[in-house]
Amino acid sequence: MKPIIGIAGNETVMMDSDSHWISYTPKNFVTGLQQAGGIPLILPIGDPDEADRYVTGIDKLLLAGGQDIDPSYYGQLPDQKLGGTNPDRDRFELALIKAAIRQQKPILGVCRGMQLLNVAFGGTLYQDLSLRPEKALKHVQVPTPFHQPTHSVTIAKDSLLAAFLPTEAAYQVNSFHHQTVAEPAPELAVIATAPDGVIEGLENRERRILGIQWHPELTCADIKKEQQIFDYFVTQL
Repeated sequence: MKPIIGIAGNETVMMDSDSHWISYTPKNFVTGLQQAGGIPLILPIGDPDEADRYVTGIDKLLLAGGQDIDPSYYGQLPDQKLGGTNPDRDRFELALIKAAIRQQKPILGVCRGMQLLNVAFGGTLYQDLSLRPEKALKHVQVPTPFHQPTHSVTIAKDSLLAAFLPTEAAYQVNSFHHQTVAEPAPELAVIATAPDGVIEGLENRERRILGIQWHPELTCADIKKEQQIFDYFVTQL
């Protein structure tokens, strides 16, 4: 039986109308999960008190990219370089994470999703890459197309990613984020880093939790190893 993969959805307005909102997820997530043999199910932003019921209906949880996370969740005031936030989304997705942990269901976090996992487990973020003490590479690769990798990551040999991605040489990924993990949560191991030290992967093997900073949904149609991220999540994690 194919596993049902719940994708935590986002919201936006259509046709410049404050009264015409839609719930959505990027189609490439849907396609990547379908190609891996999963059944994607979009979970619209809802009441955090109902998170357990949402998670009961799925086999695994995927947290996608999107807005910045409210810095109050990791003990900071908003910096001038903080981007847009969605408090309802933060509350709901944090509740989904807690519910998935209680129900012992695997979680994959992508970009914002990885950052939110770090916050949920007690870690912190840099609200902008410029706030790191070290100089950073370009991690928002515009105008380079997102299906094209632009920098390398080094993957830990004993990590979940090492089951299907190379560790002997630097692996090339795309990049589209202005925030990054600052202090990793105590329960999450760092498993991938960029050449500038930016954290690109986190995991908790026991809880079957994996987070990556890059966007495999935007490369998986062209790069087979990127599709293997979805394959691994759907069939093995």
